[in-house]
Amino acid sequence: MDPQRLKDNFDHVAGQGDAVALFFYADLFVRNPHLRDMFPIGMTGQRDKLLRALGHIVSRVDDLSALVPFLQQLGRDHRRFGIVAEHYPHVGQSLIATLRHFSGPSWSDDVERDWADAYGLVSKVMLEAAEEDSLHSPAWWNGQVVAVERRRFDICVLRVQPDRPLPYRPGQSVALEVPSRLRQWRYYSMANAPRPDHTVDFHIRLVDGGPVSPVLVRRTETGDRVRMGAPVGTLTLDESSGRDVLLVAGSTGLAPLKAILEQISLRPDPPRVHLFFGARTRDGLYDLEDLSKLADRFGWLTVVPAVSDESGGHGFSALLQAGAAAGGGDVEHGPLPDVVAAHGPWDGHDAYVCGPSAMVGHTAERLRRLGVPDDRIRLETFADAQR
Repeated sequence: MDPQRLKDNFDHVAGQGDAVALFFYADLFVRNPHLRDMFPIGMTGQRDKLLRALGHIVSRVDDLSALVPFLQQLGRDHRRFGIVAEHYPHVGQSLIATLRHFSGPSWSDDVERDWADAYGLVSKVMLEAAEEDSLHSPAWWNGQVVAVERRRFDICVLRVQPDRPLPYRPGQSVALEVPSRLRQWRYYSMANAPRPDHTVDFHIRLVDGGPVSPVLVRRTETGDRVRMGAPVGTLTLDESSGRDVLLVAGSTGLAPLKAILEQISLRPDPPRVHLFFGARTRDGLYDLEDLSKLADRFGWLTVVPAVSDESGGHGFSALLQAGAAAGGGDVEHGPLPDVVAAHGPWDGHDAYVCGPSAMVGHTAERLRRLGVPDDRIRLETFADAQR
C-alpha cells in the first residue's frame, strides 16, 4: 500500500464534491436494498459524515498510532446501527466502485490494490473493536425521560433514567435517538457526575433546521423514551494534576463542564476553580441560578457570567433585575475569550473549554498566548453533533 498514492487519489475524488457520497450510497442501496432501512430517511448529513470520515482515515493512513484509536471508536459506534461483519464487504464493494468512477483515467490496478488493502485494515480494526466491546457493553441503552425543565423557548434540561447503569466519565457524551427520528443520532454531554440512581441530565439547545434538537426541546415530555449510545469523548478531568482549574463554557457547552465541576466537588480537598459561563444575552445564561448557588456553597468556586451581544449600558436597575432573574451576581460584557483573558493569569491552571466552535478556538488561542501549555488545554466543540 502506497500512502501517498492513496492521498493523491482521494484528493482528486473528494474534489468532485457532494456527487461522490451521493454515488456511493446510491450504489450501496441498489446492490443491497436491505441496507437502506439502517440509514435515516434524510441522507444529507450522512453523506457529509462519509466524506469527513474518509478524509480523516486517508490523512492518517501512514500514522497507525493516530488512526487505530479513531477506527476502534468508529467500530464501537457502528454497533448502535446494527452493523455486523457481513455488511463490511458490501460497503467495500461500493466504495471501490465509487472511487473507480470518480478517478477516471487516473484509476489503475495499483490504486485499486491500495484501496483494497486500506479498506481491509479499516474493516479489521473496526470489527475487532466492535466484537470486543460487545463482550461487556450493549449496543445502546434504553432510557425514560423522568423530568423536563424548559429554561427558555430554545433550551431545556432533560433528566433520563437508563434501563441499566451507564458507565461514563464526567465530560463525556452519548449519542441520543428519539422514536420520531429513527437512526438520526445526535451527541449530547451528560451534565452531571455519575449518581447512585444512575440518572443523567442533558442540556439541549434547539438548532435551527436540526431534525433532532427541536423534538427534544419542544416536544419531549416526562415518560418519553430515548436510546443512548456508548459514552465517548476525552474532555475529562486530569485527576493526576494538582493544579487549579479553569472552565470556560459557551451556551450549552456548560453541560460537560458542569459534570466535571460536580466531580471536583466530591474531592476531599478541591482545587480552586474558575468557571466562566458565556452567552449572547443575559437570557441565554440559562443555568446561572444553579451555578450561583454552587458558588455560594463552595468557597473554592468562582463563577463569572458574561454576555457578548449586550453592552453594559442598560442602566443599574436593569442590571439588578437581570441579575436577580438569572440567579444573582453581576454579568460581565464582551466576547467570552476577552473576559477570560482579563481575569488571568492562567498559566498555572488546567483549562477545559466547550461551546461553539469559534468561541472555543479563540479561547484556546488566547490561553496559549497567556502561557497555558497546549497539553493543559482540553477542548470540545458542538455543531452538527447536536442538531
